[in-house]
Amino acid sequence: MARIVYVPPEEAGNLEERVVDIWRCAAVVKGGRRFSFSALVVVGNGTGIVGWGYGKAREVPFAIEKAVKDGRKHLVRFDLDHDTIPHEARGRFGAARVVVVPARPGTGIIAGSAVRAVCECLGVKDILTKSYGGTNNSKNVVKATFNALHQLRTREQVEALRGVVL
Repeated sequence: MARIVYVPPEEAGNLEERVVDIWRCAAVVKGGRRFSFSALVVVGNGTGIVGWGYGKAREVPFAIEKAVKDGRKHLVRFDLDHDTIPHEARGRFGAARVVVVPARPGTGIIAGSAVRAVCECLGVKDILTKSYGGTNNSKNVVKATFNALHQLRTREQVEALRGVVL
């Protein structure tokens, strides 16, 4: 697995945000229930830079704002092969398993909502994905997707690692 290279938000340019999921949590207190919200957001520029963030607050807009801010701090650059990924990869996090497979032009993004948000913010236009495992928890699925993306290598990177010409 290669070293993860974080990108400063200034380098990323104009970032788009996708809210993946929002959770409501209730704490029972003396006067009734006190609600808090958490949000999972994926941010990316559509040209190979993407990150995810998680935020919690007493109101939904503030939770989303915090998540976006967190996502901007954790941007990562991935090498794409035109509008798809260089090769198949499998990622896992907790009980979530994600398989990402390159697709021919015109296929589109065949993915569930969590993986779709990551792929769209990344700038991938053609990809096949499958989410396996004992969970469909979007937090773990997004983390498993990033785990799969971190395993991707371009032809040039593989040639340099092996010291041969492919």
